[in-house]
Amino acid sequence: MTASYEVPVIDCAGDSFSIGYQHGSRLAPRLRSFLDDALCRLNRVMPGQVTLTGLRPEIAAYRTAITTALPYLAEEVHGLAEGAGITTEEAWLLQIRRELMGYRKVPTGGDCTTYSRVETATHPTLLAQTVDLNGDLDDHIAVLRIAHRDSPRRVLLLSFGGLLGYLGINSDGLAIGLNLVLGGDWKPGVPPYLAIRHLLDTCATASQAVDRLRTLPLAGSRSLTLVDPHNSLCIEAMNNEFRLVAHGDSAHTNHFLHPDFTDHDELNIFARNSSTRRLDTCTAALDTLPPAAAVSDHFDLLCRPPIRIPNHGDIQRERTVAAVVLIPARRQLHLRPGDPSHTETLTFPL
Repeated sequence: MTASYEVPVIDCAGDSFSIGYQHGSRLAPRLRSFLDDALCRLNRVMPGQVTLTGLRPEIAAYRTAITTALPYLAEEVHGLAEGAGITTEEAWLLQIRRELMGYRKVPTGGDCTTYSRVETATHPTLLAQTVDLNGDLDDHIAVLRIAHRDSPRRVLLLSFGGLLGYLGINSDGLAIGLNLVLGGDWKPGVPPYLAIRHLLDTCATASQAVDRLRTLPLAGSRSLTLVDPHNSLCIEAMNNEFRLVAHGDSAHTNHFLHPDFTDHDELNIFARNSSTRRLDTCTAALDTLPPAAAVSDHFDLLCRPPIRIPNHGDIQRERTVAAVVLIPARRQLHLRPGDPSHTETLTFPL
C-alpha cells in the first residue's frame, strides 16, 4: 500500500529575516499546532514534564551561543517567529528541541543509517540515509529552497517542525547527512542541525565544510557525512573535537567508529546492538549493490530490515520517518516521507 504525504515546499529568498519570515508564515498553522501539542511533543517523549517557563534559562543560553557564532541565523529565527505569529522563545525552542532532550539512554530500534558512494565510471557520488526520530515527526516534514540575497549559492533542505536546517544539498553540489552519536558533554552551543545549514550556506566542497565545521562550538555529539561531486568525508564530533572516520565510500549508524572516541560511547547496549546490526546490514548490502544502481535501488536498500525501523505505535521510540537520496552532481534531493517502504519517491531539484 502506498501512503500519500503532502510535503510543503517553501521557497525563501532575501535577507535572513525575510527568509525566516517566509518560512514561518507558510507553516504558521502547523508550527502553532506543533507547539501546542505537549510543547512540540517534548512532554510526550521525555521522562519528565517541562514547561516553556522552566526551559527559559536553557533557551536563553543556547540563543546567546548561537547568536554569537551565527548571527545571521539568529536573525532568521526572529523572522520565523514573526512570520509564524509565535514568540521568539518558541521559535528558539523549535531550533534546540533535540539538544534539550539530551541523552536518551533507553532501548531503541534505530536513529539513522547513512552511507556514501564516491563517483566511478558507472555512477555519480551519492549520499543516502534513513531519518529515524521519535515524536512521530513525519507529519511535520517540509522542504526549504533558500536563496540568500547576498550570495549566488542556493540551498535545498529537508526540515522538521520549523528547523532552519537538518540535512540537504547546495548549488555547488555539497550534500550533508548526519547520525546521532552519544558522548561527551552536551551544552549550549550551535546545534548540529544549524551547523549543517551554515555549512551548506557557506561552503562549496566537503573539505571546505570540514574546515568550517571545526570552527563552530557544537552543542552536542554527532557524526556528519559530507559529500561533493568528487569526494566524501565522514566526521565524528564530540566535545568539539573532530575525527575523520572515512575518506571515500563510508557507512555510519549510531555508535562511534573512531578509536579515540569509542571508549567514551554512551549508547546503551540495546541501541548499540541495533546500531551494529544496521551497520553490518548496510555494509553487506552495499557490497552487492550494482555499480549503476538507480535511485530506487538505494531506497530499496534503505527499506531493508533492520535498516528501516517500523512504527511500533510508541511515540517515545525512534522509527524511520523519512529516507533520502542526495546526488551532488545533479543537485537533487530524492525523498520518501514517512515509512519509505510505503511511500512514493518525491524529487526536488535546485
